[in-house]
Amino acid sequence: MKIEFDDENPEWTASMFKEAKTAAELFPHLIPTKTKIDLSISYDADIINAFKATGENWQSRMNDVLREWVNCHPNLI
Repeated sequence: MKIEFDDENPEWTASMFKEAKTAAELFPHLIPTKTKIDLSISYDADIINAFKATGENWQSRMNDVLREWVNCHPNLI
């Protein structure tokens, strides 16, 4: 089967690839931003054990508790 040349969709050249932009560059508003930050932090064992005892997704619940505290104490941060 012969592939015919298509004027509307030409084969990409090296210069076309060089000048190409990523989707993030063209549509930054469509690319979700990461809202969480990975970090290492130490907590008392009893605090971690209490959250772990609540089951799966304990880290998310811990995040929710911290967020609630921050929202209730805006002048302390």
